[in-house]
Amino acid sequence: MTAQGQACAAAAHCGRELPMDADWTSALHRARSHAPFLAHALERRADLAELLADGQGEAALLLAKQSRDADVATALRRERLGLALVLAVGDLAGAFDLEKVMRELSTFADRALHAALEAAIRKRVPDAEPIGMIGLALGKHGAGELNYSSDIDPILLYDPETLPRRERDEPGEAAQRYARETVRLLSEVTSEGYVFRVDLRLRPASEVSPLALPLEAAITHYESSALAWERAAYIRARACAGDIAAGEAFLDHIRPFVWRRSLDFGAIDEIRRLTHRIRDEQRGPGSPEPGYNLKLGRGGIREVEFFAQTHQLIHGGRDHTLRARGTRAALDALAATARIRPGDARRLGEAYDGLRTIEHRLQMIGDKQTHTLPAGEALEAVAQLHGLEKGAQLVDLVSEHARPIAERFDALLDEDRISVPRSAPHVLSEGSAPAEVPAQLVERVTGWTDGKYPALRSSAALSAFEAIRPDLLASVAGSPDPDAAVIRWESLIARLPSAINLFRLLEARPGLFALIADCLTLAPPMADELARRPDLLDALIDRTAFDLPAGVAELADTMRRRERGDDYEMRLDRLRVITGETRFALAVQLIEAAHDPLDIAAGLARTAEAALQVAVEAAEEEFVAKHGRIVGCELIVLGLGRFGGGLLTHASDLDIIYLFTGTHEGESDGPRPLGATLYFNRLAQRVTAALSVPTAQGALYEVDTRLRPQGAQGPLAVSIDSFARYQREDAWTWEHMALTRARALVGSDRARDTVCDVVLDILCRTRDGDALRADVLKMRHEMAAHKPPKGPLDAKLLRGGLVDLEFLVHYLQLRHREALVPHLGEAIAQLVAADHLPPALVDAHGLMTRLLVGTRLLAPELERPGAAAATLLARQSGCGDYDDLTRCLRAAREDVAAAWHGVFGEKLEMD
Repeated sequence: MTAQGQACAAAAHCGRELPMDADWTSALHRARSHAPFLAHALERRADLAELLADGQGEAALLLAKQSRDADVATALRRERLGLALVLAVGDLAGAFDLEKVMRELSTFADRALHAALEAAIRKRVPDAEPIGMIGLALGKHGAGELNYSSDIDPILLYDPETLPRRERDEPGEAAQRYARETVRLLSEVTSEGYVFRVDLRLRPASEVSPLALPLEAAITHYESSALAWERAAYIRARACAGDIAAGEAFLDHIRPFVWRRSLDFGAIDEIRRLTHRIRDEQRGPGSPEPGYNLKLGRGGIREVEFFAQTHQLIHGGRDHTLRARGTRAALDALAATARIRPGDARRLGEAYDGLRTIEHRLQMIGDKQTHTLPAGEALEAVAQLHGLEKGAQLVDLVSEHARPIAERFDALLDEDRISVPRSAPHVLSEGSAPAEVPAQLVERVTGWTDGKYPALRSSAALSAFEAIRPDLLASVAGSPDPDAAVIRWESLIARLPSAINLFRLLEARPGLFALIADCLTLAPPMADELARRPDLLDALIDRTAFDLPAGVAELADTMRRRERGDDYEMRLDRLRVITGETRFALAVQLIEAAHDPLDIAAGLARTAEAALQVAVEAAEEEFVAKHGRIVGCELIVLGLGRFGGGLLTHASDLDIIYLFTGTHEGESDGPRPLGATLYFNRLAQRVTAALSVPTAQGALYEVDTRLRPQGAQGPLAVSIDSFARYQREDAWTWEHMALTRARALVGSDRARDTVCDVVLDILCRTRDGDALRADVLKMRHEMAAHKPPKGPLDAKLLRGGLVDLEFLVHYLQLRHREALVPHLGEAIAQLVAADHLPPALVDAHGLMTRLLVGTRLLAPELERPGAAAATLLARQSGCGDYDDLTRCLRAAREDVAAAWHGVFGEKLEMD
């Protein structure tokens, strides 16, 4: 069978079908009539022309990739000509879309660069493998978006330890020889043409550096002295040739340079300068007409790419989903995460595809790297190649594509200041700012620059500080307690190793002054947290900063996302970073009254549940590597208290119980086997440590396991059977009360269902009503004696408060075996519906829970806070002012006391 026949058969075997409406006849006619390069290629490759005329595009593509030439240079040039011909005609025919064309050209560039590197090495070291020599693809090549006549812009690296070389060759000398030979093999023009023009100027310090750099030198450059444009270039970088594994390891190593979690506003300023420079340096017509540059002109291809890359650099360090190499993929990802509007992503993407397609038409004509619309007959030829009648129609089409790009790029350039995520009610901005700042305040803040704060000693820091000082003074002076505000600011700055990024963030986001002022003066716990971790403010750059957290599954997916090379500690650090930022954002939402405190509490609970699931996965993976698994057994984690009920505060511990399926007789199958009891107890210890032991990013939660069988004296983890037996035979009434709020948070669906059945069986057992009543009252009296309320805002421990309400609800749940749901509010509603509680307790629970959530940040001492915080507490609780809040709290407590008297016949002692 001929090569042509083999190609046809292979295409048929792959089951690939071409579009039925592809017009191969018209495509071939336009190619011969208007594109001299394609006409010449059709003459040279009559075998391909025959297949194309027969509509066999995929077969022609397979045949174009086949070459029997032993000489690499000749083989690559012939393959390049064949691919350019087939892809061009398939494109003109409507059989191959833009994505396919770019992908085929890019993968050919991968093959060509790899083959050239391999040939260069083997020319000097026969039979050597191309290890130790790395080709990185950047730009359109890295993105898989090469056009018909693109240069390629690789970076060549080498490992002196593994690079093949003759014994007398120094590694550096050998690497430069290989680099020069690689460039020659690809770019030299012969009778067969060329493969690719190769541009190595994207390498570090290209004007003085060798063509190929040693790995360590490259790493040092990117970690210490690289520029912002190099970050942008590496968005689309990938290892494509030579020692691929070593190239991927290098990219993993410098990933923190490209994708920075903590926003670097100095780098962002540089990116903005680059975007302005694109416009400023452009020559030629400002709008589409002959001479207009499709790539660099206003509304051109480069503006779409930079639009996407600017947003990626700002947000991609924090959101892995934005790290797409392709332009369309990046736009779609930005829209999916609400960084840009979906309509903008769609319109920019369509315009980008349209301009890239016309760019291809320009380059098909003469195989030249041109992006400029020609004039006269040449413009008519491009238009007719594209399937239009007149050149003016092509100009109009380019205008249609360029207009939306220019408009959106203009808007990007006009974003001198990044906008606040959304309009939120700032408590401290209700009144107007003072007409003048007190002189003593000006003097005190000016004194910050006298050298006593390390963060304010460099000239760059002082310059950044001067830019924000007027707004800072106005913010402090406008606060309800300027003295407290300035002390908090000083505490924050004193703990910063560098204040430049904070000041630039505030300069770019002046709306954050109000938020920070609220954090520093309204919420002491937030002020302390910001002093420890000022990078938490980075979370507020996203437009989603005032959105409630997603569901548990989506949160867990974000927390568990890992990158190549991550170890256990790095996974825990990432878990802490994401959890901390989410909790901080929820705290900001609370003090800005952006959402109902009950929704904030539910968001905190979802965050903790996701963190628990990911901590279990990480700890288990590490544990299994040493000890293996126990077949048929798994760890289950029960949440109790507020965690089980799905409403947490910012100060909540996590009340949990560890269980495991199976029996005590099992043994793990790893290198260091353990019996079941010891296995799951040690695993539970690791989970607790993963959640509570500080790493470089701090701690996550305090974990309380004292509700487990036999309390602190019992094992940390027990089997489900042992747990059930203990609950049926030995548990006290208070343990069954706690069990009413139990919820399985970790474990397979089957295991969770098993635990749920056990819990329901225990809660639904028949009880002696008098004994139950006596136990409940005794426990409450003892608790009241040992844990008195801490202040007038202690909605939890005040008599008639939440603890009394919880005791009342749990007693009725156990007595009537009804309303057995973990969420306290839902249980109250069901008990009200069953006529076991008065309806007033629904509102009483809502008021006191909102107050509990609010006081954990705004009044942690549970005494009356400052005027602004008191006003906010009242607003959050649905009251007019603080005095109204105290009246409503008293009324809610009296409603609970009345219900208590009605159920137990006992009067609560109200203060």
